Amino acid sequence: MKSNLLPIAREGWNYLYISVGLFIFFMIFGFSNLAFLSFLATAFFIFVFRNPERENILYQENSVVSPLDGIVSSIEELNETNEYKVEFDSTHFNVALLRVPFTSGVAQALHIKGARLSQDTKLSEALNEYAQITFVDKNSQSIKIVHKLKQTFAPINIEAKSEQNLFQGTRYGYMLNGITTIYFPRNFRLNIDVGTGVVAGQTLLGYFIPQKKD
Repeated sequence: MKSNLLPIAREGWNYLYISVGLFIFFMIFGFSNLAFLSFLATAFFIFVFRNPERENILYQENSVVSPLDGIVSSIEELNETNEYKVEFDSTHFNVALLRVPFTSGVAQALHIKGARLSQDTKLSEALNEYAQITFVDKNSQSIKIVHKLKQTFAPINIEAKSEQNLFQGTRYGYMLNGITTIYFPRNFRLNIDVGTGVVAGQTLLGYFIPQKKD
């Protein structure tokens, strides 16, 4: 896992190189209107690819923190799989870095490239790009996370690899403007409600409740 201490996420560097290069080019040749648009594009990229410093909050053992910035949009009990399904909505206004929810190993890391259609488009559910990651800790407690893009210009970037061990709060990827679905087991106590705003690596989603052994 590569570290990045710069204020801009590395996914944004190429976009910034292009917008700054175009700004310089248009200024040199006197295309003031296009130079202004390039300046606005540069400011936009700096904003959406910002990489603010995050200080990890020490919660008790079995805690799970949010992997993303956004808002809880729905909470559902799935009786057929005995799970909680929680959806989070993130936009271009949210910091797009993804962080490991609890100290664990990566049991699965799957990235399927696809379209970036508007969420209002019927085909978006079937065609849009998504990534699926399953984290499992030393006590075999696990959660599955699915990141799916909405309409945006940047692809998902997942750095986590299968069988990799990661600490809570570590960066594992990037998703700009998407829907994240987390599947929790029934022995998980949720600490959030619909409408709760969450911050990656800091907001407590809840705790695994240790199951009693026979």
